[in-house]
Amino acid sequence: MMAMELTLPAAMPWRQRLMVWLETPLIQRSLIALILVNAVILGLETSPSAMRAWGPWLTTVDQAILAVFVVEIALRLAAHRLAFFRDPWSVFDFIVVAIALIPASGPLAVLRALRVLRVLRIITLVPSMKRVVGGLLSALPGLGSVSAIIGIIFYVAAVIATKLFGAAFPQWFGTLGDSAFTLFQVMTLESWAMGIVRPVMEVFPLAWIFFLLFILSSTFTLLNLFIAVIVNAIQQEHIGETQAETQAPARDEISLLRSEVAALRKQLRVRRGPAWGAHGSR
Repeated sequence: MMAMELTLPAAMPWRQRLMVWLETPLIQRSLIALILVNAVILGLETSPSAMRAWGPWLTTVDQAILAVFVVEIALRLAAHRLAFFRDPWSVFDFIVVAIALIPASGPLAVLRALRVLRVLRIITLVPSMKRVVGGLLSALPGLGSVSAIIGIIFYVAAVIATKLFGAAFPQWFGTLGDSAFTLFQVMTLESWAMGIVRPVMEVFPLAWIFFLLFILSSTFTLLNLFIAVIVNAIQQEHIGETQAETQAPARDEISLLRSEVAALRKQLRVRRGPAWGAHGSR
């Protein structure tokens, strides 16, 4: 049997090589360092004395860092093409850098203050921060339910407080809105005892029952539900990320095997073509 020489699959496409290069630790750490330096520069630009002493230098370094961010976004666009805009984090990076490129003059002068949003890019580069933010976003549906429950409790408590204490303390409970604001202050435990509850108890000695039940139901129960929903969402985000990381090597191996099989089939078709043609002509 005639031995056949087998060749490896074609070289990795340049877009894929660019993706891998952009994700290398050196590039990621360099971007984090530039973001931190940019954050310090943006802070120094708020100081008149610093601007008088180093204003031109700070502006030059800021523009240089912005140019690096623009080049990085352009390279990611070239590597991922339209898939770039299917990643929410990539879209966030694009918007933050794009805001910095808008001329901050005239009616757009307010956008100059939004340059500090570039510091938020560090979230997309630090996996632990990205996991926390992802958990917060995935917790929004659960937080909506908890917020609805808190809203119902606030409405019921505000109606009761207005009817019970509105005549004697109109500055706190005169209207439904005043009662809701006062109860919010009580819920945050900000000067609630000496500032609100004790004066009310001087007129209504049993008012402590109402305020105690409200604090127990709003502050210690429902706010803990907020924390529980967020923590659970962050844990689920971490579990999903861990599963994706464990499955990624298997997917890469399968993709490599498919490429090798496709190359082998192509090579076999090329080598067997003339032989099969000669056999068919006999």
